[in-house]
Amino acid sequence: MTYIAKPRFHHPSLIENKLGFTRRDYEGKVSTLCAGCGHDSISAAIVQACFELDIEPHRLAKLSGIGCSSKTPDYFLGASHGFNTVHGRMPSVLTGANLANRDLIYLGVSGDGDSASIGLGQFAHSIRRGVSMAYIVENNGVYGLTKGQFSATADKNSKSKKGVVNHDSAIDMVSLALQLGATFVGRSFSGDKAQLVPLIKAAIRHKGAAFIDCISPCIAFNNHAGSTKSFDWVREHNEAVNHLDFMVGRAPITAQYAPGETVSVEQHDGTVLTLRKVAADYDPTDRAKAMGFLMERQAAGEVVTGLLYIDPEAEDLHDALDTVATPLNQLGGGDLTPGSAALAKINAALR
Repeated sequence: MTYIAKPRFHHPSLIENKLGFTRRDYEGKVSTLCAGCGHDSISAAIVQACFELDIEPHRLAKLSGIGCSSKTPDYFLGASHGFNTVHGRMPSVLTGANLANRDLIYLGVSGDGDSASIGLGQFAHSIRRGVSMAYIVENNGVYGLTKGQFSATADKNSKSKKGVVNHDSAIDMVSLALQLGATFVGRSFSGDKAQLVPLIKAAIRHKGAAFIDCISPCIAFNNHAGSTKSFDWVREHNEAVNHLDFMVGRAPITAQYAPGETVSVEQHDGTVLTLRKVAADYDPTDRAKAMGFLMERQAAGEVVTGLLYIDPEAEDLHDALDTVATPLNQLGGGDLTPGSAALAKINAALR
């Protein structure tokens, strides 16, 4: 169904932004993710953020890797540039595109498997180099496309739907981004649209590497052992002529809580996620204090959300390389091949 576009007709009185676009102009194709998936809520937040920022769709480039999360760019900004890379390689492709055309707005969408496992090295280098982008990880702690194995962000001692205990320590993408030098770091929950939309807007407008870790529950892998309604039990007691699967629709999980407050959100499988929203007087410009605060609240079993760190004087990769203001893909032959004298000068400087 990913090839099915949403109907073009819509209510004639839809609100328009300053450019004359409606929210529908920032949507994509029909989503094929499970009903109630948190990833669809993130897609909706991206649509809302771009609509409110009055972005011309053709000025944004969206890139992704492999996984449920990396399918989502097909479901928003259908009129934007898009590139779906191989598993874990989105950051390097985005870096190359950014260097070639600095005039575009870059949005990288990835998952905890795509960025915290096979793509961990790519993620690390794109962050430390300060590539100007909004990098969103849709974090659900499992490999959704391959039936729910633990990902590298799964908490230690957490259990799979079959009761298997995860004995590995979790990779905290937020702490890693802070350590690598990201100049904008945030975390949110897919069900908290009021917090997520302004975070995405700020990340898009930020110059430099902006990273958002978004907790996004997977609703497909919460069947528990012993249930006579689970997929496993039915398959064990059924003489089927072929292998079919059916995803039960779930209601989206939402949460509303004030800055400084902590809320416990029950997931579809009965587990509880404890979220703490940073207080209004929290200082997001101190990297060391941000890391300490994260570790302190993590020890208390809480997931901190909000804008965790920002460098208001951030520079990006183009500043570090001292590239020209004109996008490299727009330079003419004379600019790209200045002649032997210029080459001799560069070679002399390297001796």
